[in-house]
Amino acid sequence: MASAVLTISSKNYSSWCLRGWLACKLAGLEFEEEVVSLDDPSARAELLLLSPSFLVPCLTHEGVRIWDTLAIGEYLAELKPEAALLPSERGARAHCRAICGEMHSGFYNLRSALPMNLKAKYKGHKVWAGAQADIDRVTAIWSNCLATYGGPYLFGSQITLADVMYAPVVTRFNTYDVALNRECAAYCRTILKLPAMLEWIASAREEPAELEELDMEF
Repeated sequence: MASAVLTISSKNYSSWCLRGWLACKLAGLEFEEEVVSLDDPSARAELLLLSPSFLVPCLTHEGVRIWDTLAIGEYLAELKPEAALLPSERGARAHCRAICGEMHSGFYNLRSALPMNLKAKYKGHKVWAGAQADIDRVTAIWSNCLATYGGPYLFGSQITLADVMYAPVVTRFNTYDVALNRECAAYCRTILKLPAMLEWIASAREEPAELEELDMEF
């Protein structure tokens, strides 16, 4: 029996749930999934960015409940140090935390203009100026990390919480056909080929529930 429960909502639409789930998978934590129905008003509000707080994903482990994705990542880094979810070198570790924090608290225009939708594919999608500024900042972060630490992940050969935090952005860039430079495109391919990502995406595509508000039409 699993020692932990991870409560999530939609695998197709929820970027935060992907982050929490991926962190648990990469940490090697044995857990059970508990899925909140999209009929739940609070779940819909979170996915539509109408809620002031996000209560899923929520990790319950040994009597502790953690409902913030970044806090889940930090908890797992302490619980499973062998997974090396944070870089071992102090400067790199601080850098990792800084870009994780930036993803956690920013990029609102990107989130709202390019909502996560793993079932969709919009070829030649027009990206407007507000979202483009966020895209430029994300790719600058990626390019800097890949150049500094040598890839294939943001902090070198070991996948970290930074890759977890930016994984949903990778899916957004894929869904909306965002043009990327060579190194960022290669990074996206690397993340999308992760076994855990392939597992999540396959489950998302089988998900019956839909949110019409997040299914764009062009």
